[in-house]
Amino acid sequence: MDYLESLNPPQREGVINTEGPCMIIAGAGSGKTRVLTYRIAHLIRSQNVDAFNIMALTFTNKAAKEMRDRIEGVVGSEARNLWMGTFHSVFARILRAEAHHIGYPNSFTIYDTDDSKSLIKQVVKEMGLDETQYKASTVYNRISGAKNKLISWQEYLNNALIMGDDAANMRPEIGNIYKNYALRCFKSGAMDFDDLLFNTDKLFREHLEVLNKYQHRIKYILVDEFQDTNLCQYFIIRKLASVNENICVVGDDAQSIYAFRGADISNILNFEKDYPELRVIKLEQNYRSTNNIVQAANSVIAKNKAQIPKEVWTSNEEGNLIELIKAVSDNEEGKLVATSIFEEKMQHQLKFSDFVILYRTNSQSRAIEEALRRMNIKYKVVGGLSFYQRKEIKDLLAYLRFSINQQDEASFRRIINLPKRGIGDSTVDKIVVAANDHAISIWEVLQHANSFLGGRASGPIDEFVSMIRRFELEIQRKDAYEAASEIAKGSGLLRDLYADKTVEGLSRFENVQELLNAIKEFTDDPEREDKSLGAFLQEVSLVTGQDEDKDKDPEKVTLMTIHMAKGLEFRYVYIVGMEEDLFPSQMMLSSRSELEEERRLFYVAITRAQKRVFLSYALTRYRFGRLKNCEPSRFLDDVDANFVKVSTKYAGFDSAPPSSSQFAKSFVSGMKKTISSQPAPKVTQYRPSSDFIPSDTAGLKEGMKVEHPKFGFGQVIQMDNSGPDRKARIKFDDFGEKTLLLSFAKLKIHEN
Repeated sequence: MDYLESLNPPQREGVINTEGPCMIIAGAGSGKTRVLTYRIAHLIRSQNVDAFNIMALTFTNKAAKEMRDRIEGVVGSEARNLWMGTFHSVFARILRAEAHHIGYPNSFTIYDTDDSKSLIKQVVKEMGLDETQYKASTVYNRISGAKNKLISWQEYLNNALIMGDDAANMRPEIGNIYKNYALRCFKSGAMDFDDLLFNTDKLFREHLEVLNKYQHRIKYILVDEFQDTNLCQYFIIRKLASVNENICVVGDDAQSIYAFRGADISNILNFEKDYPELRVIKLEQNYRSTNNIVQAANSVIAKNKAQIPKEVWTSNEEGNLIELIKAVSDNEEGKLVATSIFEEKMQHQLKFSDFVILYRTNSQSRAIEEALRRMNIKYKVVGGLSFYQRKEIKDLLAYLRFSINQQDEASFRRIINLPKRGIGDSTVDKIVVAANDHAISIWEVLQHANSFLGGRASGPIDEFVSMIRRFELEIQRKDAYEAASEIAKGSGLLRDLYADKTVEGLSRFENVQELLNAIKEFTDDPEREDKSLGAFLQEVSLVTGQDEDKDKDPEKVTLMTIHMAKGLEFRYVYIVGMEEDLFPSQMMLSSRSELEEERRLFYVAITRAQKRVFLSYALTRYRFGRLKNCEPSRFLDDVDANFVKVSTKYAGFDSAPPSSSQFAKSFVSGMKKTISSQPAPKVTQYRPSSDFIPSDTAGLKEGMKVEHPKFGFGQVIQMDNSGPDRKARIKFDDFGEKTLLLSFAKLKIHEN
């Protein structure tokens, strides 16, 4: 067979051994998609199996289409008769024919996520519950998790452990919401995405004649990315395969990284227990990466206890060592990574599309994005919006802008009912119309709401006006960070985001904290004269203006979370934020299973690379508005020192790296020695004299001793009186030389 000639021996074994249970463990870059598609083609072309008797399950429509196209290239149009697609699409097809057995019409409606959340929101309202306590997204995720574990609403309400957990989280009514939501869906003849799996299992459990029909119709089952299956998915395919037992699962336990979505790694680790006659085939040759990258990744994943043993290898070139970049701060980390990308591109005639920057959390993109912008390096954020385009960031910025400028209609419209305060669209329209009719500002209408809108609408608006006035005072009295923090809290935005404990909610909360971190860095910069909120917003507007670039140029550096990178490959990979409590995440350290999933995530990140891997970490990082010292990630210790070197070219400070013998002895201990010899930078703050009052600088001359409220004492070493703005170059005792505009600088002249 011509299609078999291109396969190595293990790949060929995975294609031609079609009978009985089989598990193909496919290491990173080992060609699993080729094996899976050729196995299906072999069944049709060589084993004469009817395509109608083959079911192939994937996790994305894209993967399903790619597989079908490849199979069609070998067997022709017969590939269109396969039961092929995502779990949800294939089982929806079965339910379309059989749903009447479980009381649904065969023409049932499928609710998407927004539909489901909208219905949950309605149920919560009808039950008279607090919508902020029972956020639709939080409740939806809780119900989804239950369905993925095959827990019905009846079982949910009767499970003391589950109900106790809800009570501890101050949401004791989720079980009853689940009940009402499920009954409403059933009454409406509708299923949500999770029901497509949950109800398929129910159908097969309660109607054995239906199960028997499909067991004999589907004679061969193949499952891609098996490590990502949940309990419900596995139970269904195990039932379907129980007659013929021609089930082939393909996956890699080392790349199981979706536990937060319900994926259960035990499905692949314990598969052999359900099928004692299982044939295990290991695809261990990596075609993607250099030997150094492959061996470094192997050394990382070897530290996990829960795994299927394998030894991935490659016949590719040895390649460069993995390079470690050390930075003083997260901002400098961004600068060093951007510099590295620019220089590597120029030196090796690469394209920007050859580079990817991977991070553990979306909030980390802010410092990276700003560094790339400063160097005019184009980039794209995959799987998410650019930092300043994210909804929660725009929401807070709108509050900050309107608190400074009450004529800003766009910001007003964005925040007037956020969080919800009972001011609907019709009221907003009336406010705008009143402002236009009377040729006055929106703010004037708001301040006299009772006159323009009547008593019913004026109550919530009066509260809004009082809040904005309070924010105005904060802005006048405090620096940008203190004012912004008060606005984030006082507006209710932080409270709402903190209450949402979903993965998405936590990400949004982290993003807002990262914006506050950026403002804190702005105010802590000793070289800034103006630390007001207005000055910060002016700077941000210059940065975010570049987000409007509609350039379709594909030559851009890619930015994404590591989770989004699974299944992709790039020539150069930069993994940033290699610090404790960031990667591994501090939320994933309560059990060995969580820590091992984080390590698998690191393994996935490394194995995306073809040619080069760079790891970076910062000694300090702003977290929750405070500059904190950071410790290198424990995962750096997992990388065999023979495959890593400390970068001297892209180093954040001048200390020499440890010698190779020291480095080989213990990677992390070497890192800690380096860090201890180079203490984290301190944020120096000068407190002015108790009698500090700025002097008239009209008579300021060279040689005079002066005091600055932030930079302390210094001596004027040069005056520049040319032009409209007089300048003075001053050598400060603790901050070095600085050139200040005298029209803005607050200086007290001291007698020499």
